[in-house]
Amino acid sequence: MDKTLNKLIQLSHQLAENQYQLVILGEGNTSADCGDGTFWVKASGSQLATIDEEGFSRVNKEFVLGLIKRGQMTDQEVAAGLKDSLADKSHHKPSVETFLHAIFLSEGSAKWVGHTHPVSILSFLCSKVGAEPFLNHIFPDEIVVCGELPMVVPYVDPGFPLAKKMLDTLRSYQDKMGYSPKMVLMENHGLLALGQTPRDVFNISIMADKWARVMIGNYIMGGPNYLSKKYANRIENRPDEHFRRQKLAK
Repeated sequence: MDKTLNKLIQLSHQLAENQYQLVILGEGNTSADCGDGTFWVKASGSQLATIDEEGFSRVNKEFVLGLIKRGQMTDQEVAAGLKDSLADKSHHKPSVETFLHAIFLSEGSAKWVGHTHPVSILSFLCSKVGAEPFLNHIFPDEIVVCGELPMVVPYVDPGFPLAKKMLDTLRSYQDKMGYSPKMVLMENHGLLALGQTPRDVFNISIMADKWARVMIGNYIMGGPNYLSKKYANRIENRPDEHFRRQKLAK
């Protein structure tokens, strides 16, 4: 089996473990860059908990990015385009979120992507407060693992429309911050963890879950006691934290 695909299957199974409550049934999808202009992405209808090599499709990255450049596409055109994007025509049709994966595996600088629907995080993203509580920090490790500022996207119809919005939002984020995000919060939808390794994606996912769980407790106890911007920036840029971040991602 392809080494990258084998690691992607392992990552998918980890993200779907019941103890984390990140996905159930057919929720979520994962991808990995192959380094040759193609990437592996979950096929439509597969489940992360039980997925094997038959549940992934190898896709031509530039072809998918070319589809995103179109002004608009019907559902039928999206389905046909995704089928045509296959690098191996024997593979199943890739997930409708393949567009998102192509964006972050190219312009987003990620090599591995994990898209999940954590119960804890959706408790916020589906509420009136949305992603607002995540725009400040409450403890050091969520800065080290998840980054100084998550990227936030309002709810948009999944698939092609969401990809168009995501690309615009990513470029705005990069213009503001000077780098790409590690974590994307999609309101009323879910989480994207963007990593350089499978471990990186897993770490971001479970730390984001812890962050949300602690925040729920904060609201019960009177509200979050946020770290100051000064201290948050200090943690983001400390040399020892850079070292720890690299070690954790391996």
